[in-house]
Amino acid sequence: MIDHLGISVSDYQKSKVFYQKVLATLGHECIMEITPEMTGGDSLHCGFGSNKKPSFWLSSAGVVCPSIHVAFTANNRAEVDAFYHAGLAAGGKDNGAPGLRPIYHPNYYGAFIIDMDGHNIEAVCHSP
Repeated sequence: MIDHLGISVSDYQKSKVFYQKVLATLGHECIMEITPEMTGGDSLHCGFGSNKKPSFWLSSAGVVCPSIHVAFTANNRAEVDAFYHAGLAAGGKDNGAPGLRPIYHPNYYGAFIIDMDGHNIEAVCHSP
């Protein structure tokens, strides 16, 4: 349903490094960077994804309030665990250690990190 999603961050470079570390655990990288010179604006943008398709964007333009929740698909539970540990190591705050969340469904395995702007990011695997 959603082709891509963008969020604003307060410290573009710090957030870019943070997301490079946590999204790498799920097989994603910064595929495209858009500069103010390219758009005629005053913002930097970095698109993360895989297979040459950016799906998650960071932007230096704008207010970061209110915070949002974004869940990234993990291929397996080990990726969820790696995402969580990379997020903590990169400066994120724990918002729910890796584990089953049967309230959603029996195989819902997720982990939650709060990034430096208060955004609640999650990695989730729906397979047993």
